[in-house]
Amino acid sequence: MKIGLENYLLETTFFDFKSDRIQSLVSNHKLSDLTSIESAVHLYYVVRDGWRYDAYNISLDPKDYRASSIASKDSAHCIDKSTLLIACLRAIGIPARLELAKIKNHLAVERLIELIGTDELVPHGFVSMYLNEKWVKASPAFNKELCALYNVPPIEFDGVHDSIFQKFDRDGNVFMEYLEYYGDFDDVPLEFIFNKWKQHYPRLHEWGNHRN
Repeated sequence: MKIGLENYLLETTFFDFKSDRIQSLVSNHKLSDLTSIESAVHLYYVVRDGWRYDAYNISLDPKDYRASSIASKDSAHCIDKSTLLIACLRAIGIPARLELAKIKNHLAVERLIELIGTDELVPHGFVSMYLNEKWVKASPAFNKELCALYNVPPIEFDGVHDSIFQKFDRDGNVFMEYLEYYGDFDDVPLEFIFNKWKQHYPRLHEWGNHRN
């Protein structure tokens, strides 16, 4: 194991991959005959399409951010889905970490502004994983059904190249852009995330806990 990767393999309160739910999730997929890259790609698609993306499914309860809790849901936002994928990757010995950024969404803007008061998602979460001696980025947030609804190609991932966003929809309209990068984290920085929400979502207090 390369020096410095140990922290990205640890079980934590949020990346609780030794829990029954995460162990069951991983064991349900026959990964033993796959390479690390093939396993990572397989798990990426399991998380991308197995949980419906919901940008408004926000909770201020720390317990809801455990991977085992997320696994019991049928919908999740980007940080949730990234947390779940990281836990699954660590469960099979692949170093993985959470990446956070500010992004601007150019589609479905009216509903976004109505609910959270802005067309910016802060912070947006995605994953980087250590494969074939390098860090590779992937965003499992947007399930293929949602992409079809908004005429956007789903984000594909091959385990070799970074794959974190769709810049344009199928008609060439701008879909998403990254505005600011906050860094990578070996655990879910919940206080940082909550503070960003309070700063950037002026209507957060009006709609409270919207977990399913």
